[in-house]
Amino acid sequence: MIDDRKIMMDLGDNTSEVTASARNLSPIVPRGSISGRALIAVVAIMTYLASMTTGAVLLVRASAAEWQSDVSSELTIQLRPSPGRDIERDVRSVIDAARAQPGILEVRPFSKAESARLLEPWLGTGLSLDDLPVPRVIVLRVAPGSTPDLAALRRSVAQAAPSATIDDHRAWIERMRSMTGAIVLAGTGILILVIVATVISVSFATRGAMAANRPIVEVLHFVGAQDRYIANRFLRHFLRLGLEGGLIGGLAAMLTFGFSESIANWFSGTPVGDQFAALLGTFALPASGYLALAAQTLMIAAVTAWASRRTLFATLEEID
Repeated sequence: MIDDRKIMMDLGDNTSEVTASARNLSPIVPRGSISGRALIAVVAIMTYLASMTTGAVLLVRASAAEWQSDVSSELTIQLRPSPGRDIERDVRSVIDAARAQPGILEVRPFSKAESARLLEPWLGTGLSLDDLPVPRVIVLRVAPGSTPDLAALRRSVAQAAPSATIDDHRAWIERMRSMTGAIVLAGTGILILVIVATVISVSFATRGAMAANRPIVEVLHFVGAQDRYIANRFLRHFLRLGLEGGLIGGLAAMLTFGFSESIANWFSGTPVGDQFAALLGTFALPASGYLALAAQTLMIAAVTAWASRRTLFATLEEID
């Protein structure tokens, strides 16, 4: 018979030897343990929350960029009624003055009824506004790539109608930028919290696995197995758990965004649907958005492995 003592296996660069029958023992880290399944669930939930946050930030940024593009391409002239002046004549004079300015692609005057409807969100419907001095609105569309001379436009409009004022929507654009920046900052904060929670969860799970298998780890450690050899066994285990949990959470988030566009179409035309469409657009992530979610899933798996490795070496130093 072949002596088992002659069959050896390598435990690292320091050639410590154990019999090959040790390979038949249960693995250092049980693959189907309850703690392993719980960690997969935690990583999946964290990945889902992180992906939903990232997707929402991308949607809001895209919608804000579209808003800013639309708003910055228009100018609004408000013409208030003045005693002793014919407002219809002033409207025509302002239109002619605006069209004469370079860079103005289109001039669209709102009728009296259209201008009155702009007040319905504040005054309600069914009111007679005939006796009220409702201002008239004229919208100017700027040609793409051109920057009109606002000072010259204001002088020309003021000569045509002294009560006319021009709004370049600069305040609205600044508010949109501030809102977008606040949302991005909040999303970044949530992502940091998710990553920190993931690191803490993995650290506790790693310490638990080390504590449950401490006798085996101590035997391997004291017979000469290098820390790297022991750590790699745990590292592969937690990297696999991180990948499984990350894939589950990432795919669930992608499916959520994939179905959100269809759900938004069902509510299209309703007040709720219009409000969400105004805030988040069509709920459709571009291809780059899905790539960002996939990269984030891999990042969370890498964070899981890094946290496991860091905790492993700290625990092995304690055994020393």
